[in-house]
Amino acid sequence: MSLPPGFLDELRTRTSLAQVVGRKVMWDMRKSNQGRGDMWAPCPFHQEKTASFHVDDRKGYYYCFGCHAKGDAISFVRETENVDFIEAVRILAGEAGMTMPERDPQAQEKSDRRSELFEVMEMAVRHFRMGLQTGAGAGAREYLAGRGIDDETRDRFELGFAPDSWQGLWDYLTGRGVDAQKILDCGLARPSRKGGNPYDTFRNRIIFPIRDARGRCIAFGGRAMDPDDSAKYLNSPDTELFDKSRTLYNIAPAREAAGKGAPLIVAEGYMDVIALAQAGFGAAVAPLGTAVTEEQLQMLWRMADEPVIALDGDKAGLRAAWRVIDLSLPLLEAGKSLRFALMPQGLDPDDLLRRQGPKALQAVLDAALPMVELLWRRETEGRSFDSPERRAALDKALNEAVARIRDQSIRYHYEQAVKDLRWKFFNPRRARSGGKEKRGGGARGQQPAWASGAPTRNESKASLLAAAGDEVQIELREAVVLATLILTPSLADEFEARLERLPCTAPDHARLRSLILHHGAEGAEALRARIGQELGADAVDRLCARPHVSQSPGVRRPGDEAVARQTITAALNWIDAENGLRAEVAEAEQDIVGLSDESVTYRLSEAARLRRNASQVFSEDQAEYEVADNGVRLDADERRDARALFDSLLESDSPKK
Repeated sequence: MSLPPGFLDELRTRTSLAQVVGRKVMWDMRKSNQGRGDMWAPCPFHQEKTASFHVDDRKGYYYCFGCHAKGDAISFVRETENVDFIEAVRILAGEAGMTMPERDPQAQEKSDRRSELFEVMEMAVRHFRMGLQTGAGAGAREYLAGRGIDDETRDRFELGFAPDSWQGLWDYLTGRGVDAQKILDCGLARPSRKGGNPYDTFRNRIIFPIRDARGRCIAFGGRAMDPDDSAKYLNSPDTELFDKSRTLYNIAPAREAAGKGAPLIVAEGYMDVIALAQAGFGAAVAPLGTAVTEEQLQMLWRMADEPVIALDGDKAGLRAAWRVIDLSLPLLEAGKSLRFALMPQGLDPDDLLRRQGPKALQAVLDAALPMVELLWRRETEGRSFDSPERRAALDKALNEAVARIRDQSIRYHYEQAVKDLRWKFFNPRRARSGGKEKRGGGARGQQPAWASGAPTRNESKASLLAAAGDEVQIELREAVVLATLILTPSLADEFEARLERLPCTAPDHARLRSLILHHGAEGAEALRARIGQELGADAVDRLCARPHVSQSPGVRRPGDEAVARQTITAALNWIDAENGLRAEVAEAEQDIVGLSDESVTYRLSEAARLRRNASQVFSEDQAEYEVADNGVRLDADERRDARALFDSLLESDSPKK
């Protein structure tokens, strides 16, 4: 449908974005300035407690500093109501008192036809629900009761029953004047191959209505009552209303529950979803007879940042998890991932709830594994790596999987996580620990070193190889980098790639990095205001006042690009060298038996030398700090203060005697 020129501009002028968004969020009035149309709230698109979702009512745009969702009133309605562009425009136009232009005849005819098909589907819902209450539905009622489904839940999910009749629904609908072709187009009946009347798609089955995100019935699922039926579960065929690859069972109630903070659970089938909802896990959905698709993944991520895939703990469940992982890797974004809750062997969520109750299921959800651990398990479980060739094959498989991740920052962290898991798997001390790490993951629920966000390293204080420095050194240099860029944000684009790889070991560092990357171009004053809104008015002052940070040249000379560039480069080079040394430590501990291996000793000494050189901001023969290619030098007081800072840092880098 084409809209006349100026229609959308007038619609946006008449529409208050703050009012539209205000129906879905609770404003944080401490951060908001209603008079200026500057409004803040927790983001409706991902779960959070802080108010990182910003609405500029005057400009008519919103932006989330957490999940980076952005757009105008039309896109907000599209995302939150799960409607197409024209329908979103229609909703807003109605609220603004504007008359939608007439559709062209073909579009109007199509809309009218879909409305008629929806009406037929609702008639079918009523017929199936009545069928469950009849004598013919006694067996279905008994089955549902045996599965622990109470009457309230049956009504909530509108469960029904299709009697064992070839034309029960057909006769019901045609008897009420429904056109035969519409019944076929809804997928409720199939043409007879023998030239007779069409026959019902669902016969002798418990019926599960499938509704879209707007609550309209678009299809049905049916569970066979006859154990000898060739198909235990049967879904409606794809129709004008139904595309199973773009639909999730129970999506509308789950989206509402997830928006209120409930964990979004992806189960395998109807009964799992119903049992989860009855037990209090309202944000549960299921794909419809197929593996999870890319479209369904995007739907899930619009509802929650980390949906939990709940799978049977058998081989079939693991294979399903691996298929989801392969699909998800290229689509991962910062803050958007999956976790995997593996049920006890032989149980699905419904079984676990009936046998052990909601607390047992909650415990499984709490122990859900990140994707990287399932990826590692797939490549290592049940395999022997007793030769260099087999180890090389493992490295190749993992590298190829990680290489499929498009997001550079996420790929970097996956590489670090895989290194950590590999070190644990092949660590020679594994044999002395009784083989507890034989399967590559350690004890279930144990948090690996990489999960903290810090670079991987050997945690043993007694190891002679643990000369990689203190974590505080990385954290301090990160603070120097971030403080310098806040004061001289014109360099943010220049260091963007390296900044994205920053480990961010302190809680607020990742937040600061995100704000710098997204708002550095707005200038130092605007960036500082953004940080104040997000992390507190004194956040920048606290960062710059830290010991060592306050004395760094880039902080002492705000706005001086040459000094800032050298300061940032020196700090990032040290962090890279430190991570390089730690990688050498991890690799060396796989191979070393004693400390007599000269090649390993040489490798470690070289890595340590590079790390010390990266810290050597001062020339050994000069008292002044040199800025590359610029000739800018610090005065005597600045040299003294800066030398004191870097001497203290270098002292921690010297080999311990």
